[in-house]
Formats: sequence, C-alpha cells, structure tokens
Amino acid sequence: MRLQISELTTTRQWCAATGFTQDQFDKLLELFSQSYYELYGQTVAERHSDIEVTPTLSSEKELLFFTVFSLKAGLTYDLLGFVSGMDASNAKRNQQLGLQVLEKALSQADCLPRRAFKDAQDFAEYLQNETTVIIDGLEQ
Repeated sequence: MRLQISELTTTRQWCAATGFTQDQFDKLLELFSQSYYELYGQTVAERHSDIEVTPTLSSEKELLFFTVFSLKAGLTYDLLGFVSGMDASNAKRNQQLGLQVLEKALSQADCLPRRAFKDAQDFAEYLQNETTVIIDGLEQ
C-alpha cells in the first residue's frame, strides 16, 4: 500500500494527514516548489530524469506531502517507509530533503520562529511583546 494524495477527498482527511486544509497545502506548495528550485536549480522531475530507477516521490507535491505527513504521523522510518512504498533509509533521506526545502520555504515566508539566542536577556527581549508562552518539554 502506498499513500496517495488523490485519496484525500475531504478537509478532515487533509487535516488528519497533513495538518493543513487542501488550500493551505496548495499555498505552501507554491513556496516549497520555489525553494526546491532555488536549492537545486531544477524541479524534482528534472532531477529524476537523469536517474535510471523509478523514484518513489516524483514531484514537489509528493515530497511536500510526504514531509508533512511524516511530521504529523510521527512514525518510525521503518513504518514511514512501509506506508510510503520505500525502505527506511530512503524514508529518512526523503524526510531530510523535504525538511531542508520546507525550512527554506518557511524562512523566506518569515514563518519560522527564532531558535537561537545569545543569552537569557536576548530571549527575554525577543518575547517582550508576548502575553503567553507555551513550552513543550515532553521529551525532556
């Protein structure tokens, strides 16, 4: 069994699989595709035209879907590969590739939070206009 974007027919399914509505996904896809081209100078299809094996993910849309699905589902690479029709090592490589492109896209759209601070004062200044701060420390 392989995940198929075409099987997502309702808003509920889109949100369950990706965390986005289809319209939100399509808007993100525009940024994602642009960032992919900026990073690699080619589209996914153009890059794959040079290889002899049939790729599992053959477009920017499939790569973005795979990436956000992997984040939403939280599966191990073995299981992610299984449901996506690839082995675990390819699942990890594809996720890393997708995350790299997604980070660039979100950064260019100014949608990423700042992740590094010089010190506590720098952090306090960054949050000075915020009334509520939520910290997820579950894994800690």
